[in-house]
Amino acid sequence: MVWINDVEKGYVEQDRIDVTDRALQYGDGCFTTVLIEHSEPRLWHLHLERLQTTLKRLDIDPPHWSPLTDKVMSLAKGYPDKGVVKILISRGAGGRGYSPAGCHQTRVIISDFAWPSFYGKWQQEGIELGVCQQRLGLSPMLAGLKHLNRLEQVLLKQEIERNGWLDAVVLDANGHVAETSASNIFWRCGNRLYTPVLDQAGVHGLMRAHVCQQASALGYCLEFVKSPLDTLLCADEAFITNALMALVPVTKIQMKTYTEHSALKAITKRLYTC
Repeated sequence: MVWINDVEKGYVEQDRIDVTDRALQYGDGCFTTVLIEHSEPRLWHLHLERLQTTLKRLDIDPPHWSPLTDKVMSLAKGYPDKGVVKILISRGAGGRGYSPAGCHQTRVIISDFAWPSFYGKWQQEGIELGVCQQRLGLSPMLAGLKHLNRLEQVLLKQEIERNGWLDAVVLDANGHVAETSASNIFWRCGNRLYTPVLDQAGVHGLMRAHVCQQASALGYCLEFVKSPLDTLLCADEAFITNALMALVPVTKIQMKTYTEHSALKAITKRLYTC
């Protein structure tokens, strides 16, 4: 189901938006995807912080956060096991042209759906990653943001599907490891844990932020780096993260096989308890 905010009625179930909405016309907005588990939205405070930070960066008027939160909490009650709530925020309807002048009615679109069950298999068995030939462009203005311009990810997903991979490592235009098509990536060498800087490309995933906090608390030396693929292929361990799948072990990239998962196991134990 889909709910859209209305000035007078609050969140109303509907399936249509104005064709002049800037999310449709220009990808002018942002989104976040929330794991619901045991009727609770996991890491909701981080989702809310990310939405607020992104809207500030994009200079979009924020919606009223209290009714948005109430709606998410209400939907969460319908998922005693696992589910997903997606929140998409658009600058709203506007006239022709790039200028956002006159757009003051921020639109929020909330939808819910079943949790992708294959993530459970990935968590248990791990995942083998390909390496995409296509590379992420450098975009310091938008780097880190989970904005609505996802054409690069669409093209990457096409490449992944053509090759029969489940997912793949993606490099930026300079040849540095950035992320996968839909997740952040970490690797460990000894007691040092590494993850890409993402100041030129990629998304600052909130699970990435949460993992960084837990890893530091566990005593790992965490470094944000710009590294070529060879560095990742020399690591002792690798894993990928996003809000829906949490932590998934990487078992193989090209000819490199990973059999150690000690950091992943330690971080997973305290993931939602600290």
